[in-house]
Amino acid sequence: MIDVNISRRGFLKGSGAVLVGTLAATSGAIAAVAPSQNWALELQQLDAHEGKTLLRFTRHLYPHDTLDDAVYALVVKDLDTAAAAADVHELLSGGVAGLDEAAGGDWLALSEAKQFEYVKAIEGTPFFEKVRSIAVVSLYNNDMAFAHFGYPGSAGNAGYLRRGFNDLSWLPDPPAAASGPVPGA
Repeated sequence: MIDVNISRRGFLKGSGAVLVGTLAATSGAIAAVAPSQNWALELQQLDAHEGKTLLRFTRHLYPHDTLDDAVYALVVKDLDTAAAAADVHELLSGGVAGLDEAAGGDWLALSEAKQFEYVKAIEGTPFFEKVRSIAVVSLYNNDMAFAHFGYPGSAGNAGYLRRGFNDLSWLPDPPAAASGPVPGA
């Protein structure tokens, strides 16, 4: 989860780069697992502009119109952590600077359609691949995303048989010797 309990002292002594937001009113499932309606992400390695750009960039890579920015901020948190390595920091900062330069100054100021054109143009670059590889795990492997998409996670670990997915009718039943134990049977 995102640490939303930043003390005033902690905020002032930090890097100064913080991403903040509020869960949208439509984020009912996410709001149920989020610690607060408001969220804040203190960046240690990246600056605020880089954080905002990476959040928007990730939205273009994995677009879900109804998924709240708070979930995408978890990707930025993991990118910021990865940026503790000098080569990753250089790659991410350079990628954001490259987007801004290609856009004539501020990639974030462009329309979403124009932003996407620039994202598509750098597909396959080391920057693109670094963000993509961290984002796919960060975005989809957290409780807020699970809540949004209706995935119960490992709740009870009952498996698919007891959750209504035991509907394989197009194959014959395997012999008992070929099957393992049935959970909860």
